[in-house]
Amino acid sequence: MPSRGLTAQGLAKMIDHTNLRPEATRQQILELCREAREFGFASVVVNAAYVEPSVAQLEGCGAKVSSVVGFPLGATLTSVKRFEAAEALRLGAREIDMVMNISALKSGNQDQVSADIRDVADVTHAQGGLLKVILETGLLTEEEKKIACELSVKAGADFVKTSTGFLGGGATVADVALMRRSVGPKIGVKASGGIRTAADAKAMIEAGANRIGTSSGVKIIRELREQAGTTKRDT
Repeated sequence: MPSRGLTAQGLAKMIDHTNLRPEATRQQILELCREAREFGFASVVVNAAYVEPSVAQLEGCGAKVSSVVGFPLGATLTSVKRFEAAEALRLGAREIDMVMNISALKSGNQDQVSADIRDVADVTHAQGGLLKVILETGLLTEEEKKIACELSVKAGADFVKTSTGFLGGGATVADVALMRRSVGPKIGVKASGGIRTAADAKAMIEAGANRIGTSSGVKIIRELREQAGTTKRDT
């Protein structure tokens, strides 16, 4: 989706408004939900312990609740990831952001990577949810990124996602473009990690992202609104 002509409202609908910090308080999560309502974000992304109150806060509005699985290392057992996903969905989450088994990929065990994703995808889709697979691109080679994308598509992922934001190295334009080329138009690409300005978000969208994960959503939308206001005054 080209970013030229992108409105603040249009961009807001592509933002996953995120607070996954371990020190986040209940009040901060409730504020995250209030902002999602006010700004019209696609979803809030929270740790599993805050799924239920977030669902209650967002009832009646368009924003969904996303939760994370195998976060942030991706190294938990597939059975644990399945359980995490099932519980988050049972509590009302509609989207799951799952960390791929990075070690398995780098060890060349593609069957394990595929099975890990497929099992979580099956659980997620059975409950009407959507699955995003976090590749942690900052830890992968170019070839590994391509393989991870291809395995995610075959295993039934709905999105591939760049980063957790916790392990160093966030989204880059080059990685987003590579991921879009690798998955084609079939599934979504989520850019996440280090996206803090409207220019950052626009660059990721121009490269092929159709979802943006950020904790700076409010700042980004206000910045875009200000830019739009300036343009109108100058014409």
